[in-house]
Amino acid sequence: MATTRVGAIFDLDGTLVQTEALKARSYARAAVELSPETVRAEEIIVAYDDMVGHSREEVAAMLLSRFELEEPATRRMAELGVETPLDAYMALRLAIYEAMIEDERLIREQEYPWSTALLREVRRAGFPVGIATMSHRKHAMLVLERLGLAADFDVLCTREDVREAKPSPEIFFLIAERMDVEPRNCFVLEDSLPGVRAAIAAGMRCVAITNDMTRDAIRAAGVLPARRIVDDPSLLGSVAREVLAELARSR
Repeated sequence: MATTRVGAIFDLDGTLVQTEALKARSYARAAVELSPETVRAEEIIVAYDDMVGHSREEVAAMLLSRFELEEPATRRMAELGVETPLDAYMALRLAIYEAMIEDERLIREQEYPWSTALLREVRRAGFPVGIATMSHRKHAMLVLERLGLAADFDVLCTREDVREAKPSPEIFFLIAERMDVEPRNCFVLEDSLPGVRAAIAAGMRCVAITNDMTRDAIRAAGVLPARRIVDDPSLLGSVAREVLAELARSR
């Protein structure tokens, strides 16, 4: 049974590290490889901004349809050993992305130090710490290792652990259960609107640390109080401490 203690949950991509930019580039490079005559990488990257926080299956399907990549992807199916155009596009993109995240220097350059510093701070303060990400476990662990965070959390929940992607609250309910913390006693740091909606649906206290890809959507949605939307990273620590203190008082 969950206790009355307070827990802290962090998203990974776009929150602790800007792997969303790397993902956008990987989708773009794969699309250009499929159809170099009709697709421009910049168009894919711009389109990806509207898809941040969705699962890779959802993103690939949306891009495949929007940029009419089904036919060129179909021609690569046999070579890639897959049975659908979607799987062909995903296979090409995944190979590109995996090569990117193998590069420790590249991942370190994408780190968000204000968020990783907060994670380490709450860990030192004795809060149970979880990471809830729509990345797959292999990729999440590799990125966390590259960031030097592999020993700084208690529970990791990934895409394989749930049936539904964010904005479903499923992953947040699951991680709270595994952390032995009531959902209402959880602080969540997210960067995307689907992630924010998922945390709110789980009854958790969410703070959004925005970036250029997510800022407009989060503010336009009106789902969080303005004081819990952080555009200036230098303010993240004080906002998070305030929310954690509120949770501690309300138990």
